[in-house]
Amino acid sequence: MTSMLSRFVWRTLAYGCIGLGTAGLVVPLLPTTPFLLVAAWAAPKGSPRLARWLWQHPRIGPTLHAWQEQRAVPRRAKRLAVVLLLFSWLVLWLGKAPSGVLALTAVLFIGVATFVLTRPDATPLRSEGQDKTDVMIRKF
Repeated sequence: MTSMLSRFVWRTLAYGCIGLGTAGLVVPLLPTTPFLLVAAWAAPKGSPRLARWLWQHPRIGPTLHAWQEQRAVPRRAKRLAVVLLLFSWLVLWLGKAPSGVLALTAVLFIGVATFVLTRPDATPLRSEGQDKTDVMIRKF
């Protein structure tokens, strides 16, 4: 019984994070990547099928592999992250957010942008098929 409950909790966390990560693509101030990393971590504990889907997804999988194997971020993702951080801050500014909120988010966003930009650029990874994905799921 506890095993089924545990798998349900992990699966719910994974799906919830996928949903939040997807929403983060269009909602300012909601990050995508951290939610997808949590989903990739939780999915194998609740649904190996979902984990394989994440790791083999044509858009998500390569980023997960780059992070897991190289602690790297693709250059395109870096540019997108910085643009979205700037856009989110502009939304706050145009929305007349209090200056304290603007200052705090500016510091936070600069920190996040610095972290992302200082990660190595992801290099293309060799595709070794299903066995490689299964190993990555277990390692993550």
